[in-house]
Amino acid sequence: MQYRFKHKGKIPSLTDGLLESYTHTPTGMEHIDYAELPSRSEMINVINGLMSLLFPGYFGPKRPDRENLPFFTGARLDQIYEILAVQIFMGLRHRCRGDLSSCGNCETLAEDITCAFLKELPKIRQILATDVEAAWRGDPAAKSFDEIIYCYPGLFAISLYRMANYLHKAGSLILPRFMTEHAHSKTGCDIHPGATIGDEFFIDHATGVVIGETTIIGKNVRIYQGVTLGSLRFPKDKDGNLLRDQKRHPTLEDDVIVYAGATILGADTTIGKGAVIGGNTWITKSVEPGAKIILKQ
Repeated sequence: MQYRFKHKGKIPSLTDGLLESYTHTPTGMEHIDYAELPSRSEMINVINGLMSLLFPGYFGPKRPDRENLPFFTGARLDQIYEILAVQIFMGLRHRCRGDLSSCGNCETLAEDITCAFLKELPKIRQILATDVEAAWRGDPAAKSFDEIIYCYPGLFAISLYRMANYLHKAGSLILPRFMTEHAHSKTGCDIHPGATIGDEFFIDHATGVVIGETTIIGKNVRIYQGVTLGSLRFPKDKDGNLLRDQKRHPTLEDDVIVYAGATILGADTTIGKGAVIGGNTWITKSVEPGAKIILKQ
């Protein structure tokens, strides 16, 4: 059966209407005649490749053995280096909106960031090892490290955060946020790449967790699903514009536990070492070290 399209003759007028909207919508709704943005598909390939290097045998289409591990690692690093350097360059070039000429400074900086980042991967692996151990200690349902690495969405989100955080601090633009938002879309766990998070970090269940840009989290901290570490208010300048480079989010010191559904807000809010925050609580003031905060019956 051949379908008869009754309104295809209207496509030219529909096209004109959409093109007209491009000239009358707020700035930033289209990215035309500017430097090309990084490729989403290429960055997902980079993420998958990096996960196979951080956890060889757990991620990736092929499982390496001891004999071919050097070749596998070198080949994967070579592939990632070329793709990532270009994507970081494109992210840096994005700040040169309106100038489509080549930018030698951006190219040099992109390669410098890429090389330094790949050199950092062994250290990132060491930190992630403490995160895996924290999950093992914190979740009696975990049957093995294999299960944690292969299955746990919280560890996946933390892994992408740890890589994105390094790139964020190194000066890469757009890509760090893309990496953590990719994890967000996969796991429901939203960690801003600018957050500061110590070793031995465990997010159980992960779904619905939000960790804001200027959050500071110490070592051996455990949080559960639905926890928000957010801003209480958005400071503005005298003209009413948001101030974007000030601390807005809380601090959690070492050994803190935050149970499901808790909301902790504010730059001046500090949860002291060893404190326990009960589920579904609303915290906007600092909590003393070792304290236990629960909802009254």
